[in-house]
Amino acid sequence: MNNRIEKIRELINNLKTDAILIKGKNNKRYVGALTGSGVYVLITKDEQYQVLDGRYIDEADKRTTGFIKKIVPQGEYIPSIIELLHELKVKNLAIESQAMSIQDYIKLNESDFDITLLTNELGKVRKIKSEEEIALIKKACEITDEVFAEVLSEIKEGMTELEVAALLQYHALKKGASGMSFDTIVASGERGAMPHGRPTMKKLKRNEAITIDFGVVYEGYQSDMTRTISIGEPPEIIRKIYDIVLKAQTTAIEAIKEGVNARDVDNVARTIIAESGFGEYFNHGLGHGIGLGDGEVPTLNQRSNDVLTEGMVMSCEPGIYIPDVGGVRIEDDVVVINGKGVPLNNTTKEFIILGE
Repeated sequence: MNNRIEKIRELINNLKTDAILIKGKNNKRYVGALTGSGVYVLITKDEQYQVLDGRYIDEADKRTTGFIKKIVPQGEYIPSIIELLHELKVKNLAIESQAMSIQDYIKLNESDFDITLLTNELGKVRKIKSEEEIALIKKACEITDEVFAEVLSEIKEGMTELEVAALLQYHALKKGASGMSFDTIVASGERGAMPHGRPTMKKLKRNEAITIDFGVVYEGYQSDMTRTISIGEPPEIIRKIYDIVLKAQTTAIEAIKEGVNARDVDNVARTIIAESGFGEYFNHGLGHGIGLGDGEVPTLNQRSNDVLTEGMVMSCEPGIYIPDVGGVRIEDDVVVINGKGVPLNNTTKEFIILGE
């Protein structure tokens, strides 16, 4: 864990600042601190502090090491942090622009600190996963595969999309996950044309596609997998676009290699879909980083400047979404190992037809 804090210190030096104040949950988890809302982490060039109220003392003692604890009154975090910063003679301070409230920023800014607003610099620090992190993501993917297999055996005509989402969460928790990575997507029939179609009371019908996109959290690390299935034979157009999306996805995975530009991998999948006549219906980026959650690197889209590196983990999820018809998406999590992209999901990508 000390190595992670040293990475933060390298960022402090690169930014030419004196300290970084961390509020974002994922970044607190990354450095081994508590993630509660009443916890701030201050890392300087020499020390690391957890600034917390009395509710967290026992948990901090039992679950964290290496931090100097500063206990403050509940709700008085920023005034106490300002006092600490003055004691440490900090003049230049970096804060997370997305995690810090405007009110906190104003208080800090009015206290004569030279503020540097971070966007995703801390996410970039997390971009290369250790063997331990990769093992946790792999375990999350294994749970995801197992959950999907369990739920497939329970999906029936007439069940609602919400019931499917509930079953996914039930089996995930039962198998050791601490929660879901994000709000599960279950979109059937024409709703499959919505890339982020949250589940509704719509009932599953025969002969229509069902897109299921979900992930689990295991010891803080996430998975993310999508499969498109059907109950009974789907419309011919769905089978057609499924084959196109599958080709785009598997070819893009083969293109994931160390040193490759992320936008070039996106282009591999996008070109296959466009040349098949469905380019206008692939309306999102190919993938995103996988790890603790928000802010993960790399981003695989047409504008990305990220370069793929050994130890990066990312999703690869092309799709085709046709309004008033439906859609198909296929997604795996992929890690760069020995210079090549290796999928972490083992669920089949053959088109699954239930009820036959």
